[in-house]
Amino acid sequence: MHTARIRYDDPDARRLEAEVQQEYVLRYGDEEGDATPLDPEMFEPPRGLYLMVYDDAGVPVATGAWRAMDRDGEGYQDGDAEIKRMYVVPAARGQGLARKILAQLEADARAAGRARMVLETGDKQPEAIALYESEGYEPCSKFGYYRNEPESRCYAKTLTA
Repeated sequence: MHTARIRYDDPDARRLEAEVQQEYVLRYGDEEGDATPLDPEMFEPPRGLYLMVYDDAGVPVATGAWRAMDRDGEGYQDGDAEIKRMYVVPAARGQGLARKILAQLEADARAAGRARMVLETGDKQPEAIALYESEGYEPCSKFGYYRNEPESRCYAKTLTA
């Protein structure tokens, strides 16, 4: 397996985006999946990063990204780095790929001078919640597109030098 930095509009990214959206539809019953507005430019260094993990055959199996966010009307704080599109295909789960991606995202955001890593997930994603809590993320004030949804769960972790 190897990890590569790619653009959010890369065909491999779009493929896994479609898969994760289908998983959201199955878990939450909402026909549109995650409707958070995202643009490929949000993940361009130094204000973001989009990672893809490929298996030994070159097939994309996992993804994760962060984007810089600052204080606004949606509850972000200056210096936030928001995790987006963490996803591992079912056949590749249980190999520690999400943990590996998360560590790389945190290191990159820290190097870019971001102060806090934040994320929003939902109550029907217990494995995601368990991962983040095991990595030191703690519940925080709600922020972002789904901040008013009862199923939304927001977490934060201070990035230290």
